[in-house]
Formats: sequence, structure tokens, C-alpha cells
Amino acid sequence: MHFLKKQIRLVLLGTMTCGLLSPTKVLSEAVGGVSATASPVANSSGSVTNQAIQVLQGPYITNTYGGGIQCQGPTMNFTPYVTAAASQAKPYEPYYNDPVYDMSDFMGQFDADGNDIGDGIPDNPGRVVYQVPVRTGQKDNYNLGVGFSVTWSRPLDRKLQDQCKLAAQTQIELQQQLTANKRLDFEIARLKNCGELMQNGISFHPKSPYYKICADVIVQNVATIPQHVHPIPTPTTSSSSPSQTSILQSLDSDLSVLLGVPLQIKSSVVSP
Repeated sequence: MHFLKKQIRLVLLGTMTCGLLSPTKVLSEAVGGVSATASPVANSSGSVTNQAIQVLQGPYITNTYGGGIQCQGPTMNFTPYVTAAASQAKPYEPYYNDPVYDMSDFMGQFDADGNDIGDGIPDNPGRVVYQVPVRTGQKDNYNLGVGFSVTWSRPLDRKLQDQCKLAAQTQIELQQQLTANKRLDFEIARLKNCGELMQNGISFHPKSPYYKICADVIVQNVATIPQHVHPIPTPTTSSSSPSQTSILQSLDSDLSVLLGVPLQIKSSVVSP
């Protein structure tokens, strides 16, 4: 009897010692057998797009005047531009489901009364109790840029610019004078040829499209007489005609009146 009481005392002491050395583990993240751990998640995402506008400055504006003369003047470049950018993620998911696992731990060990207690290991590992929808914040980004760039370029040596302008003006006047000389040569040649042709009785028909070439040419003081015909009466040899007598008398007195006049006198025979 004394031995039995001693054995029961040892068992109770051992049980109490085990209970003191191995207390029941209470998990703060499990409330009612469901994971309630505060695990905040902060997602941060972003994109940076660098866009640059390159302005290519061209050469100066060069004017050429002939004779090898070229002048460069100030130049202004006006460059408008439009830029656009778009970024999007596919597939588009505004929300995703975050699973909540079963973290209940009611079995695995026994208390002093022989009841089941947790051993620190979930009873149903990997079991999803429910899912919580979480907003992703995903969105499309669009960017539109409109603007313009202006550059101004100017030669620094003003004296060279003035000399080039003077040379250009001289070259222009020289070309104008050469053009005037050629025009004068053309008009004189037209006047001469038209005048000679008009003296010879040659001209375009008034309805010809080329009649106007010599329409303004006037010929004056013409020394030549154009061909023409004058009617000359023929004298008769009748005795009763006084004109024959006067002609014969004039022939005897002065033969100069017959110069250049073709006179034909018909002789008539008077029958007895």
C-alpha cells in the first residue's frame, strides 16, 4: 500500500513536471482556428519614360547670284514636334484573390486530463478557408507632348556680309546691263530687216500672226520709185488734126520733152 502511494506520487510529479516544462503553446496568429495574422503588403510599381527632342541645326541659307558669288544670311529654324507614349500590362487584372489558410491547431498533444491540445503544427496544413479580393492598382498610362523648338544662327563677321551684298548687287546690275544690250541688238536687227523688206515691197499679211513683228516699223525718205504705169495718149497723122502739128513743131523746137517717154507715131498714107 505504501509502495502504491509512492508510485502514484511519482506519476503526478512527472506529469506536473512535464506540464511545467512543456506548456501549451498559444499562437497569436490563430483566432478561432483561422489565420488572422496582420501581414500588410505594400506593392509599389512604376515606370519612367525619358523622351528627348533632338534639334539638328542645318547650314546657313546660301544665295547664289552667278559669277561664283554666294552669300550666307542668318537662319532661323522652327521645329514643331508631337510625342506620344502609352504603357499597359496584359492581361489586365484589377483584383486578385489572396487565399486565407486554415491555421487551426487543436490536436497533436494531450493535457493532464487526457484532452487533445495543439502541438504547434496546423491540423489541416494548406487548406484554404476563403479568399480575400485584393485590388492590384493596375492601370494604363498615356502621355502626349506637343511643343516646338526654335534656333537662331547668324554670321559673326558683318564686314564680309556687307562685301558679299555689294558684290551681289554689282553682279545683278551687270546681268541687267547685258540683258539690255542683247535687247537693243535684237530691236536694231528687227528694225533693219523689216525696213529693208518693206522697201522691197515684202511684208507679212495683216492676218498673219507674225505681222506684228514689223507692225511698228516706219520707212521714211524712200529714194526709190516703185514700179508703176502711166497711160500715154497716141497721136494721129490726120491733116486736119492740130495736135499733130503741135507735136511736130515741138519736135523741131525742143526734143527734151520726149526724153523717157515712149512715143509711137503711126504714119498714114493718104490715098489720092
